[in-house]
Amino acid sequence: MLVVPAFAVGRAQHLLYLISRLRAERRIPECPVFLDSPMAIDATQLFIAHATDHVLSPAQCEAMGKIARYARTAADSKEIDRSSGPMIVISASGMCTGGRVLHHLQRFLPDEHSTILIVGHQASGTRGRTLVDGTDALKLLGQYVQVRARIAQLDGLSAHADYAEMIAWLRASKCTPRGVFVTHGEPSAADALRRRIHETFGWNARVPELGETVRLAAA
Repeated sequence: MLVVPAFAVGRAQHLLYLISRLRAERRIPECPVFLDSPMAIDATQLFIAHATDHVLSPAQCEAMGKIARYARTAADSKEIDRSSGPMIVISASGMCTGGRVLHHLQRFLPDEHSTILIVGHQASGTRGRTLVDGTDALKLLGQYVQVRARIAQLDGLSAHADYAEMIAWLRASKCTPRGVFVTHGEPSAADALRRRIHETFGWNARVPELGETVRLAAA
């Protein structure tokens, strides 16, 4: 069993595309693939319905759409946990903070033959981050569950620009803002980007404090 906690919009569709490619190239064995997130299912269907609005070909969209079985209802989701044998389950939320993936984790974390694949950034304090950090037990749905499954992490799917890409984007904008606020990311990374912006452009850049209010006035 492979359980993949995934963000419902964007990441889930990317995973379906990659799995369809791997299957077509015979690089992974045949096994059931389940998409278990109502929002991810809706987003996937929208993605496929608007094939002319992105870079995938109609054939690639069709393959991506056929690769998974949709678990539309709570009953469908529970049926997955009653199943055995090799399968791939993609379910939200991506940081394991809520959603149907919690039930799959409760079922398969104690199974040493299962793998939990982390495919996105895990913020501090989330269950996903706790798993990545190597915990022996995880609190799920009011009780602690032993972690015997293998925890694996795939770093190459991040949708966030790195600092070099952000600097390049700021340089291309040809603007000179009165101030820049770095409002996303781990504290150390945010402060490093703040310093990089100031050193590169000479702009006043800062990382706001949690709960801080800033009044913006027209120039």
